[in-house]
Parts: sequence; structure tokens; C-alpha cells
Amino acid sequence: MNNIFKYIIITPVRDEAPYIEKTIESVSCQTILPSQWLIVDDGSMDGTGEILDIRAAQTSWIKVIHRENRGFRAAGGGVMEAFYAGYSVLNDENWDFIVKLDGDLSFSPDYFEQCFRIFEVEEKLGIGGGTICQLKDNQLKVDSVGDPLFHVRGATKIYRRACWEKINPLVKASGWDTIDEVKANLHGWTTRTFAELKLVQHKPTGGADGFWRDRFKNGRANYITGYHPIFMLAKCVKRALRKPFFLESLALLAGFYTGYLKGIPQVRDPEAIRYLRQQQIRFLLRRPGIYGQP
Repeated sequence: MNNIFKYIIITPVRDEAPYIEKTIESVSCQTILPSQWLIVDDGSMDGTGEILDIRAAQTSWIKVIHRENRGFRAAGGGVMEAFYAGYSVLNDENWDFIVKLDGDLSFSPDYFEQCFRIFEVEEKLGIGGGTICQLKDNQLKVDSVGDPLFHVRGATKIYRRACWEKINPLVKASGWDTIDEVKANLHGWTTRTFAELKLVQHKPTGGADGFWRDRFKNGRANYITGYHPIFMLAKCVKRALRKPFFLESLALLAGFYTGYLKGIPQVRDPEAIRYLRQQQIRFLLRRPGIYGQP
């Protein structure tokens, strides 16, 4: 079909050799192809860069940017640094949507077309994306159970250009994929996940770090983002009875409150943090807001 929706994709990757081909195949088979796909190899050591170079040589709209290996994986801030390494070499200004896409996903050939149709109908939708799932026991399991209504997983973010121009640049820190949505809502846009559109994430979330470290990092990201301490405590109480019992809550609390103890800097956006905390208190008081109605 005609490419009536013009979009670009930026994909930061590091050591994704077992999965990146699945993502390349999924994008290459889309009913609406991207105008440009910038894939940033963030110092991979497992052959990811070589795979990307081969595929880029075969596809005119794929461009690979290679970054030096820093010697360690840098979640959050490192991801955004790699993202902007791609954004900085973008040479196509004729686009309607910009997509941040992980390199370990697979999805249906009409995924982006269906997403853009939703944006077409919902004129105030600023950020959207499908539901991240994982294969467990040969069944697709939704990975985003319990996420706020306004949240779109960082693995698949689609930004409408008018919204992007209001919230760009994104913060280069853990929690970037919440602050972007907070800022979008603050500017009058809506943000949401499309429950009916599913993507398979082949590398388990936190797979490189383990369960405790992954949840600890989530708690630290909540701190950096500026979560209200009372809201964070309520969140952890709610999750205490979710398997593995208490472990997730303890890790979240440890990551969050040690941020205060160590004096780690938070996001430098007082207006966004104030708005986020107001919305969190509204939720605790059972008032409607971006978190929905409890």
C-alpha cells in the first residue's frame, strides 16, 4: 500500500545477535515501511554489528551507527545516549512519527499500520505502542500487567511529531520512558498502550541482570523520575503478595529509598515532577487522572 504514514525508527542495540534478525525481518515485512531506520550498535561484542552491516548493505533505508564499547551495559541513560547518537544523524525531515524500537522484538506485518490508524482516529494521542509479551511455556504472556494506563513500554514507543517537538529532548537517565509520557500529558496529549496489538520480546526483561537487580533498577528509576514517596510505598504494599512474595517490593523499595540516602540526582524538570506527583496523589485519593480510576 502507499506509504501515507511517514515514520522513522531508531533502535539502540547492544549484544542482540540472537534476536536482532527477528526484528529486522519484522520491520522489513511491514505493510508500511519506514522512511529510514537508524540502528545504533552501542559497542556490541557478540557479532551484532557484523549482522547489522550485512543487512544494511542489502537495504537502502537501514543505516547503522557504530559506537565504541564502553565496557559495560548502561541501562536507561545509556539507551538514550545511543538513541540520540542515531537521532543526530537523521537526514530525513519528512516524517510524521518517530519510533524508538528495541532490537529483540518480533511483531505482525501490519503492526505499524494498525498503530498509525489508531493515531489517525485519536487526534490527541501523542505517544502509543503495542503490548509487550514474552513466550513462557509456549504461551504468550503479557509483560506489562500492572502498568499505569498512561504508560507505553520503552521497547516500543511511537511519538507523533507534534508531541515529540514539545517533549524533545528526552532525559538521558533511568525513567526516561515515564517522564516523556508525563511531559506529553502535561502538554495536553494522551498516551497509552494498544492492548490489542502484541509484540513478542525474545530477551526477558532484566535478563542481563537478574530479578533482584532488575527490580532494584526499576525502584531507582522511580526515584530518579520523582515518584512521590507515599505513592511508592503504596505501590510496594500492593505488589508484596505478587510472586515471588515480598521480593519484588523489597527490591523496589531498596532501589527507591537508597536514592535518597545516596543523594542521587533526580530529573531536572520540577514542573513534570510536580505534575506526576499530583497525579499519583489523585490516584491514591481515588480521583480520575492519567493513572485512571483505582
